[in-house]
Amino acid sequence: MKKFFGLILATVFSLSALASGGDKEFNAAEHAIHHALDAHEIHIADAITIPLPVILWTENGLVMFMSSEFHHDDSGHHIVEKDGMSFVKLHEKIYQLEAGAHGIEFDAEGHPTNAKKITTDFSITKNVFAMFLVAFFLLFVFIKSAKNYKKHDTLSPKGIAKWTEPGVVFVQDIAKENIEADKFRKFVPYLLTLFFFIFFGNLLGLIPFISNPNMTGSISITILLAAITFFIQMKNSRKTYWLHIVDPLGNSMPLIAKIPLYVILLPIEIAGIFIKPIALLIRLFANITAGHIIVVSLIAIIFVQTSGWWGFLSVPMTLFISVLELLVAFLQAYIFTMLAAMYIGSAVESAHH
Repeated sequence: MKKFFGLILATVFSLSALASGGDKEFNAAEHAIHHALDAHEIHIADAITIPLPVILWTENGLVMFMSSEFHHDDSGHHIVEKDGMSFVKLHEKIYQLEAGAHGIEFDAEGHPTNAKKITTDFSITKNVFAMFLVAFFLLFVFIKSAKNYKKHDTLSPKGIAKWTEPGVVFVQDIAKENIEADKFRKFVPYLLTLFFFIFFGNLLGLIPFISNPNMTGSISITILLAAITFFIQMKNSRKTYWLHIVDPLGNSMPLIAKIPLYVILLPIEIAGIFIKPIALLIRLFANITAGHIIVVSLIAIIFVQTSGWWGFLSVPMTLFISVLELLVAFLQAYIFTMLAAMYIGSAVESAHH
């Protein structure tokens, strides 16, 4: 429960600094969206920012510097000069200024005219840092759990294994229910990694002290998870799976009667191959990102509605949503893992006799 009060306090502190600082009017919607996006630093509050490494591949080779080196130019943009080149940060995207340019220029639509976007960016952003942190936690928890089993050599789990064993059994049961009995063990390691990676990432997003990273709400990470699942599904697919795609009606009717139906069915079946991983990535991305935006938006009501009951009610509403996010953290990990197991199970299924 402390983490939820910490989330509220940290966000309130940050929002209050934004609302009271300078002449710029506080935009709650803009701040909520910005909070859910990736960043080149970990922003705790206006006075507390942890810089992260910026690693760029340019025409002149590799360029590295810390994000804290970005400074405001006369126009208020973040700019840094490194190795005879100038870089500017716009909406967390890094652009390289043309040679001799002293500031960034825009066209009528707001696009930079004298700078080009860096296409090869290896920077350690907030989400990348969170991904490394999740990987560290996974290794720490499960290596320690494995050592515990090796040390005690007993069927009864001890220490941290008391927590990991129910999770492992839970995911193993998901695999059993959705993949044939003689094949499910092959995919349990991947499903375990998938479940706990998403679950730990979701929980990490509830911690304010590292700026609530929206790792599992990052479209690039959800695309990667869906793509890996799709690759495993395709690699292990059997003849039965493809027969169901190209000939879903089987021998239920003569070929001449199936042809008109297949004009409609075949495109749907083929599209379904790609719709399944797309549904996976969108579901996780949308639910986790929505949770982050809702929490920040509810807290922002305090500063938007300076009078009335809405400002008073925003704190218990935020606490309720934050507690609900605990359920969502588990639920989204479960749904993603279950659907991945279902898709893999349908691909490796043997022909029915």
